Amino acid sequence: MTEATTQRTVVPARAAWSAVVRAGETLTITDLHGNQAVDFLAYDAHDTAVRYSAPDTIQAQGNLFLTTGSVLMSNEHTPLMTVIEDAVGRHDTVGGACSKESNTLRYGHHTWSQHACVDNFLAEGAKYGLGKRDVVSNINWYMNVPVEKDGTLGIVDGISAPGLKLTLRAEREVIVLVSNCPQINNPCNGFEPTAVEMSIGAPA
Repeated sequence: MTEATTQRTVVPARAAWSAVVRAGETLTITDLHGNQAVDFLAYDAHDTAVRYSAPDTIQAQGNLFLTTGSVLMSNEHTPLMTVIEDAVGRHDTVGGACSKESNTLRYGHHTWSQHACVDNFLAEGAKYGLGKRDVVSNINWYMNVPVEKDGTLGIVDGISAPGLKLTLRAEREVIVLVSNCPQINNPCNGFEPTAVEMSIGAPA
């Protein structure tokens, strides 16, 4: 990328992050250590009722997976962000965000106290007046969720590697919420969550 970087942040393992990305700016996410899922939501910064929509995004491109050229669509079927570079090749739209409730259901009641992505989304979203009803189906960058012909899906070992990046361009001013996934009960983070880097670049 040739843009001047205006903000660069290393997000620790299990932590939350958020930012306002202006129209034309880029957001680059770097998987610093490899095999780390990054849960992601985007909202119109001027009207948060307009937000990322998994069904609109999947329908618009006819694909469950995101990669270079994929456009993140809103619930009004308008573009929010576009993937302009991707070193991995496939990212998940259907696996959802882990929560205390889903952890308990999938992995047992002893996981109830474990931190989860929904907690991160709620903490960061509160800074912008967003609450639980605003946490919709999210993107999982770097997470490997193959979908079989019969609709069966699973969360398996990632296909990322240390240093791999993806870059999005904001098509309008957006609020971005990120949970650097704390999940330790399935392979989405290699059972050991690690740090990622977020970089906001000025328009080309």
